[in-house]
Amino acid sequence: MLKIYGMNISSPANKVRYTAEALDLDYEFNQINLAMGEGQKPEYLTIHPLGKVPAIDDNGFRLFESDAICRYLAGKKVGDFYPADLKERALIDQWADYATSHIMNAVSKILFNKVFYKFVGAEVDTRSLNEGEQWFQKYMPVIEAELSKSSNLAGDKMTLADIHLLAALDPCETAEISLVDFPATSKWRNELIERKFYQAVHSSFLDSIKALSA
Repeated sequence: MLKIYGMNISSPANKVRYTAEALDLDYEFNQINLAMGEGQKPEYLTIHPLGKVPAIDDNGFRLFESDAICRYLAGKKVGDFYPADLKERALIDQWADYATSHIMNAVSKILFNKVFYKFVGAEVDTRSLNEGEQWFQKYMPVIEAELSKSSNLAGDKMTLADIHLLAALDPCETAEISLVDFPATSKWRNELIERKFYQAVHSSFLDSIKALSA
């Protein structure tokens, strides 16, 4: 059976689970508590050499890096979600990469310096926080423009690109990131959050954070 290793407060790991759920794949989820050192156990290091999440073991085939995993899983059920047509797939990859490289990186900087720094005993890096906020305001208008003219990021149907963006924006409430200036994006996000594939992972990222802090 497909085994997914992750952590509920990891957006990259959740991205993999959203993909698996959207594709209706059977899998076993294994929670790796990085704060407790579980990522550094010898048996896990054979799956991910850096002891991070996510990673998968698909009947002996092991893979890490969330984007690579998502594309591998999407390749199991070629269709509208991740089509065989080269140009259609390239368009999806373009938006998926944009979401990861620009939006998720920006949100991660903000999230770490507003929330996660407390869990690892770090100091707030004001420069990094400001950079994340600047990146978010710089790169989100491109997303907003696209979602203002189509119901999903790479066309009318939900694709892997939407999963990448959804995971990138997942921590918005936790990191106190407002989407008020991006109404089309907010509407798109709210609709996807209500879907079965998302709710099968968690009701919200904020709830997962609260559960960790309890």
